[in-house]
Amino acid sequence: MAHNTPQLHQGLSLRQLNMIAIGGVIGAGLFVGSGVVIHETGPAAFLTYAVCGLLIVLVMRMLGEMATANPSTGSFADYAAKALGGWAGFSVGWLYWYFWVIVVGFEAVAGAKVLSYWFTAPLWLLALCLMVLMTGTNLFSVTSFGEFEFWFAGIKVATIIIFLGVGAAFVLGLLPGHGMDFSNLHSHGGFFPKGVGAVFAAIVVAIFSMVGAEVVTIAAAESRDPEHAIQRATNSVVARIVIFFVGSVFLLVVVLPWNSLELGASPYVAALKHMGLPVADQIMNAVVLTAVLSCLNSGLYTASRMLFVLAGRREAPARLVEVSRRGVPSIAILCSSAVGFGCVLMAWLAPGTVFLFLLNSSGAVILFVYLLIALSQIVLRRRMSAEKLRVKMWFFPVLSILTVAGIVAVLVQMAFDHTARTQLWLSLLSWAVVVVVHFVVKVVKRPDEAHN
Repeated sequence: MAHNTPQLHQGLSLRQLNMIAIGGVIGAGLFVGSGVVIHETGPAAFLTYAVCGLLIVLVMRMLGEMATANPSTGSFADYAAKALGGWAGFSVGWLYWYFWVIVVGFEAVAGAKVLSYWFTAPLWLLALCLMVLMTGTNLFSVTSFGEFEFWFAGIKVATIIIFLGVGAAFVLGLLPGHGMDFSNLHSHGGFFPKGVGAVFAAIVVAIFSMVGAEVVTIAAAESRDPEHAIQRATNSVVARIVIFFVGSVFLLVVVLPWNSLELGASPYVAALKHMGLPVADQIMNAVVLTAVLSCLNSGLYTASRMLFVLAGRREAPARLVEVSRRGVPSIAILCSSAVGFGCVLMAWLAPGTVFLFLLNSSGAVILFVYLLIALSQIVLRRRMSAEKLRVKMWFFPVLSILTVAGIVAVLVQMAFDHTARTQLWLSLLSWAVVVVVHFVVKVVKRPDEAHN
């Protein structure tokens, strides 16, 4: 980044960062999307989450190694530029921004649908209210963003822990009127009712519910001790994924017959009702709303920081680097929010065409970002002395290479999956457009620099 880039306010506490790290990954993709994975896989669905979790853990470990050695707001966009060249840093920055502004629009629509359960109003109006609320939270200060995320992530974490406790008591026969019963793991067509291959085919759906673990490496740059915060988040990611994802999905398939779930409905609601909690739908609707708002909040934060970094590197309009008196990149936040609300309008005006195109064209983008993170770590590790690394990738370079192979395997799987193929090709088109823009900007900037 340029030397004259304004500094962001270091207002995030360790308490806030820890909760962002713990709860940031849990979103509506787990609370609702897990039903799709169970439907496609059967009782073995928790193995799909285990495989996805392993891939995310490895990517986080690689990112943790680079981020503790060199914490920066640009995080992996900076590392990609150093390791692979300007085109990679430009690609990661703009693709990641694009992914999150589409997520912001999508989550605003999802939140509006949840709100319509209680309020009668047009979806676009409810979505606009949510966008204004989250934009205001981000504009006020980074501390207000962190505090909001702390409490909303806390609600998600508490919900999963309560579900794990009640679910474990239920399947072990500790609740009155019900004995120990694990028969749902094999009684309805066996453990692999759709074949072992279904476990890997469903990775395409499951992996997107785990996206967001890397946000803490961006947020850590706005804390007082970024190295320590990133180290803690990296070391705890294994436990978070095993407990919250693999553990809760395992309980879901033990409590309920896998083929009894209604697509589009939350399997957690169905499981809680089955265990005798009558107001489960009301409770889970409120929890899904907090998950959606948390994701919307994080999405705006992350997108704005990426724009700030790109502007600081002169790869985005210079005004986006301006910082308010409270130390937040206000113009970058407003621009990201405006694009997010543009997506909401498209969901209202053209849901089956423009909005669907936007969702599909960003669907595989996060996997491209993860691929560039993994390649960056392989290159940068060879340039670093071992003494400087507070976090090290395990069994380097073998596990790093296997991580790259795993991400490529998921992308290949998308090419053969008729439901995900469009996402892959449109996302590749998005990447191609970004790379072309990078080289065009480079050619245009060259005469200006010579003239100066």
